[in-house]
Amino acid sequence: GKIHAVKTAREKNIPYLGICLGMQVAVIEYARNVCGLNGANSTEFNANTDHPVVGLIAEWIDAAGNKEMRTEHSDMGGTMRLGAQVCHLIPGSKAYEIYGSEQIEERHRHRFEVNNNYLPQLKEAGLVIGGLSFDKTLVETVELPDHPWFFASTRNSPRHLETATRCFSLLSWRQPHIKHRKKEAKHGLSHN
Repeated sequence: GKIHAVKTAREKNIPYLGICLGMQVAVIEYARNVCGLNGANSTEFNANTDHPVVGLIAEWIDAAGNKEMRTEHSDMGGTMRLGAQVCHLIPGSKAYEIYGSEQIEERHRHRFEVNNNYLPQLKEAGLVIGGLSFDKTLVETVELPDHPWFFASTRNSPRHLETATRCFSLLSWRQPHIKHRKKEAKHGLSHN
């Protein structure tokens, strides 16, 4: 159901915001249905997939430059990127447009990453990488350039960072696009 929902949003120009699992599913759907990678999946769901477009990274370089090794047998907390993380946004991307900055910090709580080995295929097929990790080695955001609002991120979570006077950037940017879709629906217009 989740893959089909993402496919429908992508094909029908329905606004899509995928956070954490939503980003995994967006990448899986794109790999399967646009790149033609039959059976593409996350190793979280199928450890033996022929196309692990999302997976648990086994080697990690922390902010201090130290190498950490992780496996599926590691302490689960030890396999997560937790807390505020620097994200480098690519000028010209929707991510950059939304945040208005080349560098942001957002809270993270996840352990699965987009597999960099599939980035050339995903990008060649049109998926835009709008944000990268602090060391520019991991995908933080993906988007579709010709879609009115299709955006997914690893875990840009509004909890704990927002205040009554500082709204979650992704939601405040998305609002006019949702209102536009509602107006079209009310007047019988469609993106079919």
